[in-house]
Amino acid sequence: MPDTPTLTLEPGEDLMVLERVVVAPTRGVFTPIEPALTTTEGELVEVGQAIGTIESSGTATPVVSPFTGFLMGMIAHEGERLREGEPVAWLRVVAA
Repeated sequence: MPDTPTLTLEPGEDLMVLERVVVAPTRGVFTPIEPALTTTEGELVEVGQAIGTIESSGTATPVVSPFTGFLMGMIAHEGERLREGEPVAWLRVVAA
């Protein structure tokens, strides 16, 4: 019976995944914000930029991006009820 090869990872290897998900900071009803800067790749979103709000009990909480990148798509729809931690949008981050 032939030997089964084993997979070993070398120290320092990185998996570079450029997609990131922006999640809801709280629960409530989602409303997107119009894009501030749109390019041919899509809307450019900066770290800390609001991409929408979530309203609950009369309070609007901004949904801010923890990443800089291109907005590839909204996962949440306007008027959708979200729970904390649910995905709102996905970005393709700008590689450093």
